Amino acid sequence: MGKKENGLSRKVYQHALYDLQVELCHLQAWFKSSGERAIVVFEGRDAAGKGGVIKRITERVSPRVFRTVALPAPSEREKTQLYAQRYIQHFPAAGEIVLFDRSWYNRAGVERVMGFTDQASVDRFLESTVFFEREIASAGIKLIKYFLHVGKEEQEKRFLSRMTDPVKHWKLSGMDLDSYRLWDQYSAAYDDMIGSTHTLEAPWFIVDADDKKRARLNCISHLLDQFDYERIPFKAPDLPPREHLPNVPPDRPRYGTTIPQRF
Repeated sequence: MGKKENGLSRKVYQHALYDLQVELCHLQAWFKSSGERAIVVFEGRDAAGKGGVIKRITERVSPRVFRTVALPAPSEREKTQLYAQRYIQHFPAAGEIVLFDRSWYNRAGVERVMGFTDQASVDRFLESTVFFEREIASAGIKLIKYFLHVGKEEQEKRFLSRMTDPVKHWKLSGMDLDSYRLWDQYSAAYDDMIGSTHTLEAPWFIVDADDKKRARLNCISHLLDQFDYERIPFKAPDLPPREHLPNVPPDRPRYGTTIPQRF
């Protein structure tokens, strides 16, 4: 059955993931045909696996349909704009699904806990966000919000892995260490955030993410269930005959430097 991780064999995981990614391709074709629009928000603690889920959603579909938005810290100019302004400019046009790797909910999470904004601003945000998201829904944009939950022990394990694995060093930041230290403060912030913005128009869906593989499969499966899409028939085109020139250039470029064959 292949190597097992957290009780789910690699073979079972890969087969299930492939089947779900095929369905994502069908969903993509339907979006392009129907002109539908959707926003998918991914929130959660640091090291909860948001990036891993998004990667598996997008790795076999077109980035022109499934667009990922992961914004850096706001610039000095952006700090003077309306808070939602920097996010709205990334909203979908017809036939697009936008995946936010963290979103406007930064205000209720990291900004609140780290003291980047005051409590009055957080309270105004929580109150206004309900109306903001209601407007998104009334404009015909499907809004889906996921919160990935990871436990204390699993988060610690993932942080330690980032410290020892060279290809994961870039994932570890000072903010990650602060989020580890301020676990309880983040718990309170996220509880208030979800409690205040879990609405009929834009409910929160909680993803248990201690098991990365199951979290990815369950989240993608649930995402597909949110759309009443139809499979668009695909007709493979015929390859046209190649056109030939009288003075045929070489197939391989004559110029440039060939890189060393090291593998």
